[in-house]
Amino acid sequence: MNLELFIANRLYGTRKGARRISRPAVAIAQWGVAIGAAVMFASICIIVGFKHQIRDKVSGFGGHIQIMDASAGIESETPIDAGAAFMNELATADGVKNVQCYTMKPGMIVANNEYEGIALKGIGQDFDLSFFARHIVEGEIPQFSDSVASNAIVLSRSMANKLNAKIGEKINIYFMQGGIKARRMSVAAIYETHLSDMDRTIALTDIYTARRLNGWNKEEATAIEITAEDFNKLYETRDRIDRIVARYAETNGSMLYAPTVEELYPALFGWLGMLDQTVWIILVIVLFIAGFTMVSGLLILILEKTSLIGTLKALGAGNVPIRRIFIYYACFIVGKGLVAGNIIAIVLCLIQLHLKPIALDPEMYYMDRVPIEFTWLLLPMNIGMFVLSVAMLVLPSMLISRIEPTKAIKFE
Repeated sequence: MNLELFIANRLYGTRKGARRISRPAVAIAQWGVAIGAAVMFASICIIVGFKHQIRDKVSGFGGHIQIMDASAGIESETPIDAGAAFMNELATADGVKNVQCYTMKPGMIVANNEYEGIALKGIGQDFDLSFFARHIVEGEIPQFSDSVASNAIVLSRSMANKLNAKIGEKINIYFMQGGIKARRMSVAAIYETHLSDMDRTIALTDIYTARRLNGWNKEEATAIEITAEDFNKLYETRDRIDRIVARYAETNGSMLYAPTVEELYPALFGWLGMLDQTVWIILVIVLFIAGFTMVSGLLILILEKTSLIGTLKALGAGNVPIRRIFIYYACFIVGKGLVAGNIIAIVLCLIQLHLKPIALDPEMYYMDRVPIEFTWLLLPMNIGMFVLSVAMLVLPSMLISRIEPTKAIKFE
């Protein structure tokens, strides 16, 4: 341990002596850093959790990339070819985690003298249902088939509430395009994602029924969903998919395109992108609070230790070594404040993560509880806060060079 660090450590360890005017200033500085660190920690966990939950919910309804007919939307009556050869080529592309197809059919549900427009999404036995399984609130998702009608439907809670429909109840669904068609289905399960735009319209059934209603064969579908292995490399994966789609379209004369989930829902993802700016605003505020309290505390500390500074100068110590003593002292304060702030934030975040005491309006925030997600970004954020807080003290520490030994030794 060098001399400057040793002196700083002794000063910090004996700061509780009687009649020290710096004690409240140091305590305020320390708690200012702690509160700033806690706010930063909790804010990042909430914002990251919020962004990822919304992204995962939107992607759960349609994957990260969708291949569809270029002339229509996801409820198009124009099918695309989802044959085994094309699906296998997509599935083996670099960066692709999962590939699955679905068929949409718009219709009208009538039950208990109530009616509701829906987009019936037909899915097969190979469809990844993990997203919907996490959001099932009543019943169980049936085993949907590619070759047999299940006569079962999965509704959202908002649909079920409007229709007064219960699990096991039979409901009639009418399809108007190409003449009126009707199907009688049983409510097998009810889901709730709080993503209101989707919950109000999407209902699940087997792809066999949806294809029959559209008059399509077993290799035709409305769109193909692709889930990327790494969302951060989404556009690199989409470029590979585009090349496969272009070759396929050239061979078959079809018109296909592959938008990402961000391109399908630009307003929603634009809103999520604005949250990144919120993070920087929070960091600036936190650094201002921490920096202001630390600068104030350091100036008071230098004022209290003026006699010590004069003595050290009289013994031959230069300005730079003495400044290092007070910078080291400040490092102890910032470090302890950061540790305390992180502990407070971790406890609060764990309480919210497991007990979920803080609720949200799902109509506004697309979720009913404040989300929490711990991220590796917290480590560089803490390091950055420590470095910047200490760096802000370099300028006020230069006040030491203006203190004259002869006057300082007599200073009280």
